[in-house]
Amino acid sequence: MGVIKLRVMENFELIIFDCDGVLVDSERVANEVFAKILKEECGFSLSLEDMFETFVGRAAGQCMEIIEDMLGAKPPPGLEVRYRKDINKALKESVTAVNGIEHALAEISIPYCVASSGSYEKMQTTLGKTKLLELFEGKLYSASDVARGKPFPDIYLHAAESMGCSSPRRCLVIEDSPLGVEGAVAADMVVFGYAELVKEEKLIKAGAHHTFSDMSNLAHEIATYEHAAL
Repeated sequence: MGVIKLRVMENFELIIFDCDGVLVDSERVANEVFAKILKEECGFSLSLEDMFETFVGRAAGQCMEIIEDMLGAKPPPGLEVRYRKDINKALKESVTAVNGIEHALAEISIPYCVASSGSYEKMQTTLGKTKLLELFEGKLYSASDVARGKPFPDIYLHAAESMGCSSPRRCLVIEDSPLGVEGAVAADMVVFGYAELVKEEKLIKAGAHHTFSDMSNLAHEIATYEHAAL
């Protein structure tokens, strides 16, 4: 694996990771809590699959807009506050790192950062709980930094510029949601779809250039992709 670390990443200057579902295994926890909130506050009965389909990859504000459309009226007062509070509490108690992510990060030989739809508070909670925060100090970027969230390219372009990358085309994005994939493609970046929760075909349909399901194998996946592109 040491040889891979020295030779991989020849075409990329920067790797941009999504956070939820890519670095931390938070999607199941967050969406189970969110589904419970929506049942109690709005009377919705949504399965975990429904939740993934509707909300994964979206910022809190975007989720509230969807709920307003579903209700045909403004969401109940305090819904967004409860959303943030209850989910952060659950994540503090039970979030874990994505299996194999520590190994993957240890093999990466170029700069990397995070571009998330989540808030800084949420990233501090999840990355802190999983002991990954120290690896991303000074390299966290949230959709709250930009005018438009995913699936628009704004957060990826902001992260690339902030990290000093010479061109979006020299960025590799690791995403696990179709919305995230669409945004990174719109930014003119190469996108790998991590097909752990979302079905591979949905990531490919969104524009993923490559898909994989074993995070610990990321360096090899990149090396293979680069070799095929020669």
